[in-house]
Amino acid sequence: MASSPVPPVADRRPTTAEHHGHTRVDDYDWLREKDSPEVVAYLEAENAYTQERTAHLAGLRQSIFDEIKARTLETDLSVPTRNRGHWYYGRSFEGKEYGATCRVPVADPDDWTPPKPAEAARPDEPALPGEQVLLDLDALAEGHEFFSLGGSSVSPDGILLAYSTDVVGDERYTIRVKALDTGELLADEIAGVLGGATWDRAGENFYYTTVDDTWRASKIWRHRLGTSQADDELVHDETDGRFWVGVGRTRSDRFLVIASGSKSTSEYRFLDADDPDKGWQVFAERREGLEYSLDHAVLGGEDVFLVLHNHTGPDFELATAPVVPTPAEEWRPLIAHDPAVRLEDVDAFAGHLVVHQRSQGLTQLRILELGDDGVGDDYLVEFDREVYTVGTAGNPGFAQPVVRLGYTTMAVPSSVYDYDVRNRELTLLRRAPVLGGYDPADYEEHRLWATAEDGARVPISIVAKRGSREDVGGGTGPVPVLLYGYGAYEASIDPYFSIARLSLLDRGAAFAIAHVRGGGEMGRRWYDEGKLMHKQNTFSDFVDCARHLVDTGWTTPDRLVAEGASAGGLLIGAVANQAPELFAGFVAGVPFVDALTSMLDASLPLTVPEYDEWGNPEADPEVYEYLASYAPYDNVAPIDYPPILAETSLNDTRVLYVEPAKWIARLRATAVGRRDFLLRTEMAAGHGGVSGRYKAWHDRAFALAWILDRMGLAERQIRVSP
Repeated sequence: MASSPVPPVADRRPTTAEHHGHTRVDDYDWLREKDSPEVVAYLEAENAYTQERTAHLAGLRQSIFDEIKARTLETDLSVPTRNRGHWYYGRSFEGKEYGATCRVPVADPDDWTPPKPAEAARPDEPALPGEQVLLDLDALAEGHEFFSLGGSSVSPDGILLAYSTDVVGDERYTIRVKALDTGELLADEIAGVLGGATWDRAGENFYYTTVDDTWRASKIWRHRLGTSQADDELVHDETDGRFWVGVGRTRSDRFLVIASGSKSTSEYRFLDADDPDKGWQVFAERREGLEYSLDHAVLGGEDVFLVLHNHTGPDFELATAPVVPTPAEEWRPLIAHDPAVRLEDVDAFAGHLVVHQRSQGLTQLRILELGDDGVGDDYLVEFDREVYTVGTAGNPGFAQPVVRLGYTTMAVPSSVYDYDVRNRELTLLRRAPVLGGYDPADYEEHRLWATAEDGARVPISIVAKRGSREDVGGGTGPVPVLLYGYGAYEASIDPYFSIARLSLLDRGAAFAIAHVRGGGEMGRRWYDEGKLMHKQNTFSDFVDCARHLVDTGWTTPDRLVAEGASAGGLLIGAVANQAPELFAGFVAGVPFVDALTSMLDASLPLTVPEYDEWGNPEADPEVYEYLASYAPYDNVAPIDYPPILAETSLNDTRVLYVEPAKWIARLRATAVGRRDFLLRTEMAAGHGGVSGRYKAWHDRAFALAWILDRMGLAERQIRVSP
């Protein structure tokens, strides 16, 4: 008989640190030396071991990849978005990883109906008459193992395109400028940028952001076309290590804005294109705990700033202010604070405002119609599903009479609508095609509510193949469930559709999202009760959601698998320590599992800006002890853990690869029982994983095959209709 593969064993090289009278011994911090051949060899040995241990799943992985591919319309066209004199859209092509961005001229300035191709165009043909290819992304990616487009922005006159690319995965982008009339690249080249470029109204300059040594977005620069990066003007330098900066332009094109923000405080600067001699002005100086955002609108013929803020309540109020520096006490309420409704964002148009809000865990879009007298009718765009997600996208025109919406559920594929504010008509423009005879009616979706230890009601969104729970007696029986969680930064994991997930559902499993505290699903209170010294609520909520699924007959512990990524990976690591008996396996993607070490090192990327999220354990002994009580790496214990798959990327700048590498090494050395732990490292990728859609499908197929194996469904076959 063939012998079982033997896992790599990381050497123990103890380092000791003293903090607040506590001694920490770390045997594996030597794995931090990314450029060490010894470390690279160790990670490659882990990859080889993972491949050996999962070799029996190779056929299943290929089947899942084939299913994803068979369900995807590979040669496709996005719904065109109108911006000034052109319709912009993306194209994808069978066999190509990245696709292209394109545009065609607007034929009728009064017609807001997006053009449609007469039929599916071949890759070597224009999809629409007059098509101009702006960027061939596959050509840009040629010769690179990794490729990411950071952003692309057409100048206001439509002549130039500024775009940024990253070919490493560390999110340091390089901006180039393309002349769209000739296709030639200008000499301008800006390196080390975070994201893309923002043009000024004249199209003669653009603004961009750079990061400091800790990967904090700290500086805003102005670049004049035709000059070198060395000559660029430093517009703003944010010296407070807790604050990030960004730059943008209002939809009206009148104002450039620079946002400075920590996790709990905001400050905006603005530059008026109608009066640039006034220079950059601070709208409202930062006050600890005051958060606000800024946009420009015209109400009743008067230019105003729209200010979305928490000055009057934690779930935010929408106010107006004159287009001059104005303190919070002088902001005039437009939508008053309501503790039952969390206001999240506002989009300003010439004839209406669109407010993004959420209530009872569901996203909502609210329309405020504008007239000569100011605000008129105020209403919601209605949808009839129990669980759904809605938002706006692709609305660059200030004067446009329609609002482009994105809508999805866990069973309904991503759908694009135009809502015409003039006649209040909602028109479905496109629903993402799912090949193979897919029908949303074949799946059931539900909103469940678990009860937390302290009595809080925690929402769960769940989807399953209709009939999968029917047992032989005609009732409902337990099914395998993949439970996903995040719970940090007030980020909401709203219900969404996934083609790859169908390979799980069609084999009889269900997929659920635990909307735990630390996220923003239930308003600001939900976030506040899951951060800093309340972080344990995030983990307890997730465990309580798992218990609810078991207690209500949805599943059993031997068929329940948990998954989370980044801060959600911290959640997975903490739950693995606290309730391993409830789960059949854990998947942790780019997991923040060595949180205490990272938060003790102010030189690391993100640490100082994260103090408002996790606390400062270096300065505060109480924070140190609390973080140490749940940090996954510090709490690995001699217990029987279920199997764990950790996935990371070597070039990740947000959560360093060393965190899961150390975690798996300590688990192997400490745990008892099964000790089935796998580490998989992408050697040419960043925080978002591999680039390219086919690579991403293979990547997801790997994790799904492992999950199905944990659920006992690895042998179940399905067929996707041609």
